[in-house]
Amino acid sequence: MDSLLFALLVGLLQGILEWLPVSSEGAIALTATVVGGFSPTLATQFGLFLHAGTGLAALAFYRGDVATLLRSLPEWRPRTAWGRADAELSFLATGTLTSAVVGGLVYVALEDLASELTGGAFVAAIGGLLVVTGVVQRVAQERTFDGGRSPTLGDGVLVGAMQGLALLPGVSRSGTTVSALLLRGHAGEETLRLSFLLAIPASFGAGLLVLVDEGVPAIALSEAGVALAVSAVVGYLTVGALVRLVRRVAFWGVCVGFGALAVVGGLLVAV
Repeated sequence: MDSLLFALLVGLLQGILEWLPVSSEGAIALTATVVGGFSPTLATQFGLFLHAGTGLAALAFYRGDVATLLRSLPEWRPRTAWGRADAELSFLATGTLTSAVVGGLVYVALEDLASELTGGAFVAAIGGLLVVTGVVQRVAQERTFDGGRSPTLGDGVLVGAMQGLALLPGVSRSGTTVSALLLRGHAGEETLRLSFLLAIPASFGAGLLVLVDEGVPAIALSEAGVALAVSAVVGYLTVGALVRLVRRVAFWGVCVGFGALAVVGGLLVAV
């Protein structure tokens, strides 16, 4: 495939799938492996790199929330960190720090893991992780809550850890973090906002980590810029509609279905 068309395709996929409980990184890794001819390691790194584009989209979409949080930062005090006024800022800080620690450990191990999985085995492994994500989503949707509670330290640590683990291709960042918040007792609509706000620093961090560690993975700088720009623009245009859709549609079935197809297809290739 032409490199510019490839950049447009992966940017489009990242811009749409980041908001769904389907792994955007897994989809990008699959596309880069099958269509772009990337090695498993480079495909995984490229999927992480593109998160910077949707991080920018989330920052633009939630700019009002981010501005409010930044204005409250000078008033934050440790003794009132988990009071209702400061709980959201404390949650985001705790979740981001936990994500950085867990995600860093996962990233160190990821290169060895990806290098061991080639061809069909790599595709099947991503599919298996997608199935797990779908099952977690299904369990979470069976729980109902009154909502209205403030985030806690436990929420920040748990959700941050889940976000860090989502560096694994096939594990949905939005799916796991939203599920964790639902299981912790938060209302559905609020879980989406907290999850996407937490994604902003994590997305920029993931892109920067790859850029510092490896540079732009296996693609020309101009095409990488196109992919990032497309993911940012498409992500911004679709996040509102997709947030409304997530409120109504059971996406756990999408995860399980896509995962099952990937497992079957990967095993067929491996055999």
